[in-house]
Amino acid sequence: QVQLVESGGGWGQAGGSLRLSCAAYGRTFRSVAMGWFRHAPGKEREFVAATSWSGDTTYYGNSVKGRFTISRDNAKNTVYLQMNSLKPEDTAVYYCAAGSFVSITVQPYDYWGQGTQVTVSS
Repeated sequence: QVQLVESGGGWGQAGGSLRLSCAAYGRTFRSVAMGWFRHAPGKEREFVAATSWSGDTTYYGNSVKGRFTISRDNAKNTVYLQMNSLKPEDTAVYYCAAGSFVSITVQPYDYWGQGTQVTVSS
């Protein structure tokens, strides 16, 4: 079992930055891949970013590539999502997820956080 707790959401301005954190509790954090997904009202859930357990492999969704950075600190059992150059279309509930291997799809992610709201004003 892995329990995930997101934090760091809130309000941001277009062009600004926010950093999300996701703390993991339970199963050995080092052995799981971590991902971020988001869900905006009226839209389908969207892949944002993912990292392998080692951090050597990372993937990004096309809409955030070059603006967002995923990283992890295995000593702190935490994964981060640094969001720069924010746009109003980044407004969504952001979820972190843990899974057996890194992927841009939801398939390998067995554990999910409760989500944190990010709202970007123009």
